[in-house]
Amino acid sequence: MKIKPLYIYTGVVVLAIIFLVFFTSRNDSDIPGNINTNQMPDDDVHKGLKDQVQAPPGKGNVSSEIKHRLEMLKKAVEENPKDTLKMKEYADFLASAHHPDEAIKYYYNILNINPRRSDILFSLAYIYYNKKNYEKAEEVISKILLYEPDNTQAIYNLGAIAASSGDKQKAKAQWEKLVKNYPGSDEAKLAEGSLKKL
Repeated sequence: MKIKPLYIYTGVVVLAIIFLVFFTSRNDSDIPGNINTNQMPDDDVHKGLKDQVQAPPGKGNVSSEIKHRLEMLKKAVEENPKDTLKMKEYADFLASAHHPDEAIKYYYNILNINPRRSDILFSLAYIYYNKKNYEKAEEVISKILLYEPDNTQAIYNLGAIAASSGDKQKAKAQWEKLVKNYPGSDEAKLAEGSLKKL
């Protein structure tokens, strides 16, 4: 017995239509109606995050990993007080963990070992700037320019500190100097934009 291809094709089309009708009309309860819920999923990945989302950052909800990391860095610095790499890592960690006064102490310890560390001076200036101690921030940035008179980032930052402290003329002078003496540098482009906003 020989089956004609017409019957085979017709059977395949009928089966395809049945499957299409069945799967498109089926009410699947696994498909979520609204995926934009404000609730944290209840699974292993999100289990530790539930309480943290509700509370603002503070001492009470600092993870044990962070505390452990701080302790390990502090121990490494105490064991080898000449290791400026570990000391910088610890100071940076303290600064980002909202302990700027402790960080300042370690940054100055590094500067006692090597006073020409512009990266440390920038970090100190950033802390002083955020504390709105513009005079101290300017003093620290000026030290960078003693060692690196062509440091365009330091020149720009002097202008930013002056602008933040309300001395727009001083800010303008710094930024114009930067644009004139270092055209095409990233900081000169930034200074041009800042001059327009003064």
